[in-house]
Amino acid sequence: MRFGLIWSEALSGLRRNASMVISVVLVTFVSLTFVGAAILMQMQISGMRTFWQDRAQVQVYLCATGSTAATCTEGMATEEQIQAVHDKLDSPALAPLVKEVQFQTSDDAYEELVALLGEEEASFLSPEQVSATFLVRLVDPIESDAIVEAFAGTEGIEEVRDQLELLNPLFSALTVATYIAVGIAALMLIAAVLLIATTIRLSAYARRREIGIMRLVGASNRFIQTPFVLEGVFAALIGAVLASAAVLAGVKFGVEGYLQSRVSFVTTWVGLGEAAIVVPILLGIGGVLAALSAGFAIRRWLRA
Repeated sequence: MRFGLIWSEALSGLRRNASMVISVVLVTFVSLTFVGAAILMQMQISGMRTFWQDRAQVQVYLCATGSTAATCTEGMATEEQIQAVHDKLDSPALAPLVKEVQFQTSDDAYEELVALLGEEEASFLSPEQVSATFLVRLVDPIESDAIVEAFAGTEGIEEVRDQLELLNPLFSALTVATYIAVGIAALMLIAAVLLIATTIRLSAYARRREIGIMRLVGASNRFIQTPFVLEGVFAALIGAVLASAAVLAGVKFGVEGYLQSRVSFVTTWVGLGEAAIVVPILLGIGGVLAALSAGFAIRRWLRA
């Protein structure tokens, strides 16, 4: 009976402030959608970084015929210079950092170039003009600077290239996009909290006579506050459910249905499994923020 009375009071408040409730639902929906998108973007960045870090290599390009680097004054790298690179990678200083080393001769590199460009395009080069390359995979890709510094400026080496450095601008851009989404989500959540508090105060003012009667008959503050808190939580949860549906739909149709088939170089896309993790987070954020803001608003109004 007591719970039924509290619930009926909450529903009555929702009906009286329908326009404000719709506003709360929409603001909560938009803000939590941004929150969900930010979480998924961070998951995507983390997955991509892990995938590429495991496969990233440091490429040590040896001098080829026609190389113009200052370290290639003697022309194509000699057998002694190639062996010196082998020995340095096997040295006690670098060996603990190295996971795997592959040596690609100039002939192998030329064949790969022919397969990539076609015989007609590649015919303008000879195998001697294509650099032989050491492909070095590291135990910890973050320590690639040690390899780059060890071979920089070495005679017979044209260039040392860290593949991970080529991907860092992409990761940085995605991280900035995540921060922007988080910032927008935070502003929208603040707006939702303020709107919930305003809605509860207006609802309390509209029912000030009923509240006064309940106080006269000895109703506790908790009994008076509960219907108002339920109003805020109910409206916020509707918005959270809509945001969850939007996140699931975005992953299903936007990521799995569109991006996966069109962006082939990314193989670690977030899926419905990751979206399912985000859903309870959104519901929790919506419910907790609504309960806190509504409870604070009605307590302040009752003390006034």
